Amino acid sequence: MSIVQGENLTKIYGSGETAITALDHVNLRIEENEFVAVMGPSGCGKSTLLHLIGGLDRPTEGSVQIDGQVLARLSDDALSKLRRRKIGFVFQFFNLIPILTAVENAALPLLLDGVNPAQAKQKAVEWLTRVGLGARLHSRPDQLSAGQQQRVAIARALITEPVLVLADEPTGNLDTKSSDEIAALLQQVAKEWGRAVLMVTHDPHIAAYAERIVLMRDGKIVEDKRNG
Repeated sequence: MSIVQGENLTKIYGSGETAITALDHVNLRIEENEFVAVMGPSGCGKSTLLHLIGGLDRPTEGSVQIDGQVLARLSDDALSKLRRRKIGFVFQFFNLIPILTAVENAALPLLLDGVNPAQAKQKAVEWLTRVGLGARLHSRPDQLSAGQQQRVAIARALITEPVLVLADEPTGNLDTKSSDEIAALLQQVAKEWGRAVLMVTHDPHIAAYAERIVLMRDGKIVEDKRNG
């Protein structure tokens, strides 16, 4: 079964003569363990697509299924729970809380879900170690490089054991070396740790880490190809 099924996804902002079609009847499926990159010029609908799939916005038309659940059929509470437990989000800006350590930042999704603090901390240590930050568990964001902060954000995204990771320009704030390391880590998230990964990027070099590249233009998918 596909982890993501986006059918006929359309998003229109405004109405009448001022209406803007950000997404125009897009179909997209993503399987388990698949790493998919979405590319295209600014304003082509990449981030809109990501937001619809992540349940952060609702489509004007069409439907999204995540792991067999149709998002439009869920109550707000059920949708929040699905986002919290089934989807991990990684953004260009790391969105870490400055006064918290790496462990405390990574543990937050579990604490918000009511998990025992000791268990949440243990899980955070495990994931931070897996993403290569075992030696920086108690560092605050201002004590970490940009690449290390993004690793904390990835650990935080993975701590709930989601089926899907959504990454919106995850290397947009990083230097070339850190960008390659983060792209390789997302590759590992899919291949070794068994998550579906959907990444939006404008960088062809970073997109090349994915096994499938989806090209968008003017709100539509114009090409969907296997990499290599």
